[in-house]
Amino acid sequence: MSEEQRHPWQPGAYTGIGSWPGSDPDEAVRTVMGELPLLPHLPELPGRGAGADMIGRTGALLVELPVEVQPSGWRITQRPGRDLVRARSFLSWDLDALEERAAEYTGPLKIQAAGPWTMAASVELRGGEKLLADPGAVADLCESLAEGLVAHVADVRRRVPGARILVQVDEPSLPAVLTGSVPTASGYGRLRAVDRVVVEERLRALFAAVTGAGAVPAAHCCAPQVPVDLLRRSGARALSLDATRLTRESDESVGVAVESGVGLLLGVVPAVDTGLSQPVDTVEPVRELWHRIGFEPEQATRDVVITPVCGLAGASPRHARAALDLCREAARVLREEPRTRQ
Repeated sequence: MSEEQRHPWQPGAYTGIGSWPGSDPDEAVRTVMGELPLLPHLPELPGRGAGADMIGRTGALLVELPVEVQPSGWRITQRPGRDLVRARSFLSWDLDALEERAAEYTGPLKIQAAGPWTMAASVELRGGEKLLADPGAVADLCESLAEGLVAHVADVRRRVPGARILVQVDEPSLPAVLTGSVPTASGYGRLRAVDRVVVEERLRALFAAVTGAGAVPAAHCCAPQVPVDLLRRSGARALSLDATRLTRESDESVGVAVESGVGLLLGVVPAVDTGLSQPVDTVEPVRELWHRIGFEPEQATRDVVITPVCGLAGASPRHARAALDLCREAARVLREEPRTRQ
């Protein structure tokens, strides 16, 4: 890949985070393929219920580590049951819709899955405590997820042969894992923080597996205090961040990431129903960030993809489409007017 095209997407691209309102996978895929021609993604429809949510959907990918739904959430179980069957069915229906609507598509295509640390902070052991409390169980989870993601990439590539696959690993719980803020099962305590070296090692192994499968690993975290340096060192080739939450304290780590060739998917468009700003105002946080980290303004349109601040499952269908329209227009402004107004 040339220096001018060092990312899987074309300059001026825009995309969604992953989730989408509604329950019809065919309609969702058709909309996403139409609205996001430069970087479409496989839509997630959590509104369908347990099994279509982020944790259940990723649980459907795990190899030899079955999960089931309990009143408190997803839990490891001895053998697959109807909850896992439902989760796998949801994913299969979504992939069938993707194959129907995008079989002839050529270009970058993003798929999403929850990361190992978010899964470990969310899924319970059989005894009821979070999986994060057991280092051995975490190791098993990481291996299972890596194997499952490799198989998932192969399945998507078989269905959409012309796609260059970008795997977005969603890690909203990662900052809490690193700071010891994940609550225990009782809710009265907090699980011990995981050593950053261990966190990085597990993520590096996962991203290496994704790379070995011929896909591009990316990491998404829209929580405050994103560990940008850790994700970069782990091998993520793109970082999906909420630009409206980035502070000056993160400028150096973001700048180092860009300098090392990491692309940025920057969220600037509201993900829930609210008034939408003009494109020139919407994209200003990106232009300000770029000005602070000191790169040529014209480089931003190559290295930055414009996105909503988070998934759109909580939005109305009307707002979701308007949000993608605004992403397109904000990307156009960034391309045509890259310099900040200050």
